[in-house]
Amino acid sequence: MLKLEQRLRNLECPKGKIDLVLDTDAYNEIDDQFAISYALHASEKLEVKALYAAPFFNERSTGPADGMQRSYDEILKLLRLSGMEKPVFRGSDAYLPDEKTAVRSEAAEDLGKRAMDYTTDHPLYVVAIGAITNVASALILHPEIADRIVVVWLGGNALHWHDNKEFNCMQDVAAARVVFDSGAPLVILPCMGVVSAFTTTGPELNFWLKGRNPLCDYLVEHTVEAANEYARDRIWSRVIWDVTTIGWLLNDDNRLMLDEWIHTPIPEYDHHYSMDTRRPLCKYVYHINRDALFSDLAAHITK
Repeated sequence: MLKLEQRLRNLECPKGKIDLVLDTDAYNEIDDQFAISYALHASEKLEVKALYAAPFFNERSTGPADGMQRSYDEILKLLRLSGMEKPVFRGSDAYLPDEKTAVRSEAAEDLGKRAMDYTTDHPLYVVAIGAITNVASALILHPEIADRIVVVWLGGNALHWHDNKEFNCMQDVAAARVVFDSGAPLVILPCMGVVSAFTTTGPELNFWLKGRNPLCDYLVEHTVEAANEYARDRIWSRVIWDVTTIGWLLNDDNRLMLDEWIHTPIPEYDHHYSMDTRRPLCKYVYHINRDALFSDLAAHITK
């Protein structure tokens, strides 16, 4: 377990260039694609070392394994549109059966091995924007990596929200509990009540992104297409909250969001958080500067 001073240092917005891996259910929603694109194009500070396909199960997949495979294919598509090459690994084909049993995958094995090349003073940042199964599995298989990583997770709802029924957390509560109990430095970006403020609209996307490059055209087309399908000629805005995880890494001088120290909450199986002040401190994002973050996103992906 990290000493308090080291934990506090590792949970500050990083200074200088950092290495990260990105764990994503990229086919689930369009916001993953925005987050991946942002990370890939913020190369002045972020070095994306690998991308992991996370499982998901809803109307866009036939099960966790299918969701993972579709996400794997989507990651490869985004890399092609960006003109980049990065290692991509298939993740878990199922959720954790319990809190002690890992689901082995290429992603979990790569994270376990890769993280050992880092130290407490020079950690690997693990950005997770889906069910956190791959990260939890790596921590079960290789618990020693907890002191060598910083986990930045978009999942769960705000502490003031009436429940914790959020897609990333609900899919694999056992995995969330493993990560939250691991002792790894943790940054939480809650969905409803906090990062749900990070939305965009069709006119905004068309004005700032359309026609800039093939990647931007892809993001605009698919966002507008999906929104028009569910909005059906009504006024709409679209949440693209996964972007906020990358924003936290770039949040020099709190220009993009605000966070605070809290004791690491406990994800419960009945979909709420419990609190215990004896648990380690973590970072909790409580406000998003929407305009500043969208401006920074657009500036990077239109380059």
